[in-house]
Amino acid sequence: MILTTCYVYNRGKHLNGNLRDLGTEKFTIEKAIKNLELEMENSLGLLRIRVRNGVNIAVRDVRSSDTYVVVTMGEQKVKSRVVKNSCNPDWDDELTLSISQPDIPVVLTVYDHDSLSADDNIGDAVIDIKPLLQYVKMRDESLTIGTLTSKVHPSKENCLAEESSIVRDKEKVVQDMRLKLRNMERSEVQVQLEWINLPSSKGS
Repeated sequence: MILTTCYVYNRGKHLNGNLRDLGTEKFTIEKAIKNLELEMENSLGLLRIRVRNGVNIAVRDVRSSDTYVVVTMGEQKVKSRVVKNSCNPDWDDELTLSISQPDIPVVLTVYDHDSLSADDNIGDAVIDIKPLLQYVKMRDESLTIGTLTSKVHPSKENCLAEESSIVRDKEKVVQDMRLKLRNMERSEVQVQLEWINLPSSKGS
């Protein structure tokens, strides 16, 4: 492997060919690659989140909102595109997280984009991935395509607006969810979860 060294200069000065270190941080691409490889080795697999659309998203501008979705899990953070001037946005985006510690909450947050000020937090919902992971661990290859594996009912432990089904679709397992944003009376977001096994992952 070719070692490439990068420098981030923070008030650093170059003098006679030498770097005078004034708060300079040094890091290497090799170290970053090793950290990534370690994370993938510890990964149980990937969670693909298809962010479909929002329903009755609250107005944060004059008449509408310029909305986007952020999904976080620990230090991981992924973001959808912005849909302008719509309280019923169709994002149709795919976001992916690496799952190594399934007990860490997956949180979906809807924001209103503002050009002149900080973006407004409209509302959020916790995505409960445990029912999907429980099925993945079963790995029942006898199930035929389209088989309904289980149903998840709305409860205090999830943000489901209605019953959610886990289904085997071709060679993958998916779960459609209609999420109710917390502290919002009618705002909802529709997503679909898909589990992806990695050849070298602990979950494969």
